[in-house]
Amino acid sequence: MQENTPVVSVKNLSHKYGRDWAIQEINFDINQTGIVGLLGSNGAGKSTTMNILCGIIAPTKGQAIIDQYDIKENPIECKKLMGFLPQKAPLYQDLTVDEYLYHCAQLRMIPKGNLKNAIEKVKAYCGVTELSNRLIGNLSGGYQQRVGIAQAIIHKPKLVVLDEPTNGLDPVQITEVRELIKEIAKESAVLLSTHILSEVQATCEKIIMIEKGKMVFNGLLPAFNDLIKPNKLIMKLDEPPGIGELQSIEGVKDALLIEDNLIKLTINERENLDRYLIELSIKQHWGLREIYKEKVSLDMIFAKLSNRTLKN
Repeated sequence: MQENTPVVSVKNLSHKYGRDWAIQEINFDINQTGIVGLLGSNGAGKSTTMNILCGIIAPTKGQAIIDQYDIKENPIECKKLMGFLPQKAPLYQDLTVDEYLYHCAQLRMIPKGNLKNAIEKVKAYCGVTELSNRLIGNLSGGYQQRVGIAQAIIHKPKLVVLDEPTNGLDPVQITEVRELIKEIAKESAVLLSTHILSEVQATCEKIIMIEKGKMVFNGLLPAFNDLIKPNKLIMKLDEPPGIGELQSIEGVKDALLIEDNLIKLTINERENLDRYLIELSIKQHWGLREIYKEKVSLDMIFAKLSNRTLKN
């Protein structure tokens, strides 16, 4: 495969259960490396999309191509090229880490002569070498998740699909697993399914968002963040004027005193309003210390794309 050829190409993917469409006309590509976030609220269609990609269900319409193989026509070849970690990791609690990974390596048809080397490499990569002879059931949630990731990448797949990989972990474990995922993404494509916006912001380079079965966004994280223009302006002033004076300025819809010298302005799209406020503060001797636009939260963007309303 050429370097610029997508490892995954989804075309007009649609699926229905009974009479109801779970997803309709989903289209996206995934590059050979990097992390793509599959974002959406619960019931949006993420699981259906993932299940089709992983060959668990066949699409009603459309195609999912993995490394030039159609998942519907060549499911075995496609599955050889991918690793999957579902939300509940498929771990055998009464096996040791070594026993479990040996079992997984055999399922992945790794040649017998390469088994030991593959297991040792993936243990070192996932940071579980010292746990080789420990029962999986006795490991912490973070280490169990590492073992789950190890089984998903032991055969060096081109595509790694992770479903809510940090769900239920503590903050330290979440950070560690995120760093591991970033390392994996240097050599493989990673599709990370989640409904947690902070997870996307911390790990993903590209976002595919599905809502009510339809794709509502497909692009890079900066474009996702810029979907809603900032409408809040923060000013720090030594001698702030009255709120009424600020509210009378063209382009300022509202003003709120946050602290003694900190004011939040709700603004419209007047061009160069921030520059005008800087000039005005100098002219009126307000003693301007800072001025910046408040970044729009991912929650607000998610709400807009989902046709929901959140309070500011």
